[in-house]
Amino acid sequence: MMRANLQRVGVPLKEIRYGLATHYHIDHAGLAQEFKQAGVPLLVLETQVEAITLMKTWVKPGDGYVDIALHDNRTIGFAQSRALLESLGMAGEILSTPGHSDDSVSLLLDNGGVFTGDLTHPAMVEEANALVTAASWRLLEERGANLIYPGHGPTRRMDKSESFGRGSPL
Repeated sequence: MMRANLQRVGVPLKEIRYGLATHYHIDHAGLAQEFKQAGVPLLVLETQVEAITLMKTWVKPGDGYVDIALHDNRTIGFAQSRALLESLGMAGEILSTPGHSDDSVSLLLDNGGVFTGDLTHPAMVEEANALVTAASWRLLEERGANLIYPGHGPTRRMDKSESFGRGSPL
């Protein structure tokens, strides 16, 4: 599916320098697997290393899972993300945005676009993760996010009326 979409918009796979997974849950690791099979290294944040290791415990040998070994990817800290993205011609940063999972990250571009993966919308979050999720949304808002590209659902504008936990869990 990813290859077909890239081909449709005229982006050759060989031009992709890195793949970035917003989190490592086995049900969403298929794209990381596709990139690995195609020879594209993954950009892995230090907070995601443990999640990759844990993910391996949920697969069986016959699942066709590609080993997301850390040695053939690029592991960086959040502080390095802006410089790395700049070297790739992108203005932005990668931020830790836990809530859906502890290893969740979001790619925030300087133009306000933010790729949030499965970061749960504040109105839909379960009580156990409410404070952590609200803090992640607050961080994105404070850093200038204004257009959200979620992993599921349509693109939407950041709703400035959402409290993101100010004064209450939601």
